[in-house]
Amino acid sequence: MRILLLCHTFNSLSQRIYAELAERGHELSVELDINDPATIEAVDLFQPDLIVAPYLKRAIPEAVWRRHRCLIVHPGPPGDRGPSALDRAILEQEAYWGVTVLQAEAEMDAGPVWAARGFPMREARKSSLYRFEVTEAAVQAVLEAVAHAGEPGFEPIPAANFPGAAGRGWRPMMRQSERRIDWAGDDTRTALRKIWAGDGNPGVEDEILGLPCRTVDAHPAMGFRGKPGDILTQYHGAVCRATGDGAIWIGHLRALGEAALPFKLPAVAALGDSRLAGVPEACSETAAPNDIGYMDILYQEDGAVGYLYFDFYNGAMSTARCRRLLAAYRHACSRPTRVIVLMGGRDFWSNGLDLNTIEAAASPADESWRNINAMDDLAEEIITTADKLTIAALRGNAGAGGVFLALAADEIYARRGIVLNPHYQNMGNLYGSEYWTYLLPRRVGADESGRIMQHRLPVLSGAAKSWGLLDDEAGPEPGAFMEDVRARAQRLAHPADFARRLAAKDRRRSRDEAAKPLRAYREEELERMRLNFYGFDPSYHVARYKFVYRVPHAWTPLYLARHRQLGWQVPEAAPMDIKT
Repeated sequence: MRILLLCHTFNSLSQRIYAELAERGHELSVELDINDPATIEAVDLFQPDLIVAPYLKRAIPEAVWRRHRCLIVHPGPPGDRGPSALDRAILEQEAYWGVTVLQAEAEMDAGPVWAARGFPMREARKSSLYRFEVTEAAVQAVLEAVAHAGEPGFEPIPAANFPGAAGRGWRPMMRQSERRIDWAGDDTRTALRKIWAGDGNPGVEDEILGLPCRTVDAHPAMGFRGKPGDILTQYHGAVCRATGDGAIWIGHLRALGEAALPFKLPAVAALGDSRLAGVPEACSETAAPNDIGYMDILYQEDGAVGYLYFDFYNGAMSTARCRRLLAAYRHACSRPTRVIVLMGGRDFWSNGLDLNTIEAAASPADESWRNINAMDDLAEEIITTADKLTIAALRGNAGAGGVFLALAADEIYARRGIVLNPHYQNMGNLYGSEYWTYLLPRRVGADESGRIMQHRLPVLSGAAKSWGLLDDEAGPEPGAFMEDVRARAQRLAHPADFARRLAAKDRRRSRDEAAKPLRAYREEELERMRLNFYGFDPSYHVARYKFVYRVPHAWTPLYLARHRQLGWQVPEAAPMDIKT
């Protein structure tokens, strides 16, 4: 089937649905919903059998939905309508929620239902629920709806008649007044729910130490009490704020005001040293998580296996985080274990460079250089670990340098259904480092390496396995994936198997080093990166700025919009009347 994906941005859900449909052989193209004329033109050019809208912020033009079947993915159960569906579900403590695929009509979210899936709600921030429960439910519902589109005579069901329809009707966008935290009156769970309901976007408007801001990335705190609203302590970028009955950690803020940087930064960086003068650090890296309730880097052991978690917000690995993770990895290597499992975070394994922190630096070029060198230091340490076997366990999505950091491990396993973007080019033709010129050909061969690096579209874990990027996949349920990883790690740690594998690893590393030293790969990659950061071509800096500042797209990139590429042709059809 020829399917056009219409979306506000090519976000994680859109990428997953694209990859799932592509894997099933559908002919796909993507159009970013910039304005009505562009959308109408895209439909005229591609002449799709079906239009699927995984993520929109406005209505599809009437000229489109009257002439083509348009399916909308709504993050709420049948009968729920409105733009803040998941936000309200979190704030109102819904026990069960869902995703509906409905047909576009004149009234927003009121069209007949093509498919729906439900799921039990988890206590988590909106962005995490969206990437896990919502995404899995949406994929299953979209695949069912696409199958129905190929069935002659299929008739969708009116939302009011759909089994289990919620019947809530239209509810408007949630206002900041509904999200506002009463630090003296709200208990800790209420404060958390309010921030979780706005996580990612739009955040919760507040003022901290005189800074107007929007808060995101909240976590429970343990063992802290103080005057409600006060900042009690800080921990590697996060601040701990007192509630009426305890405290919460706030990891990131988006400062407000004309002079502020209008994008998310670690809370400590957004507040600045002057506001935080006298606020103590909570603990060292060696503290147990139960001491404070939140740690972005955590090391645990189970017999001969060590597990290193690094749960960085949106998978961004700043210079400071890379250096802290390197120290934690070296600590793990000093322990009497045989296997180290690099767990990453639940939502993202890693997405490489921290573009927001780079953009906020006095010299983004200098900070980019520091950041990529810190990433390389970490990758090199993993590659050259001589007395242990290493596993990269990808629980969440990974992109750019995060994918190639995973390749530094001896074995790579992924949760089935995660999306990988193993390339750098979408960030202003960035060349990339993390020893990819050594690690990628070592896994897939030189010819396949070139093809992968030019492939700018997302791939599922199954396709990545077939390419040789991954050793295996399991899941997709996170708990089942973890059980599988633990079983594999224990098998690798078995003394007989461990000794054989470690010897083979040593022989291969020695041969590779003799053929071409690691240092040479790094120097060659960084020479290209130096041109990206300091050369005459500003593409990387322009792309980073647009990404961080969320500059709206002026057009859909050609690697997504197949219908706009030279040579694309479909049978002639009557153009739409834009005035309709």
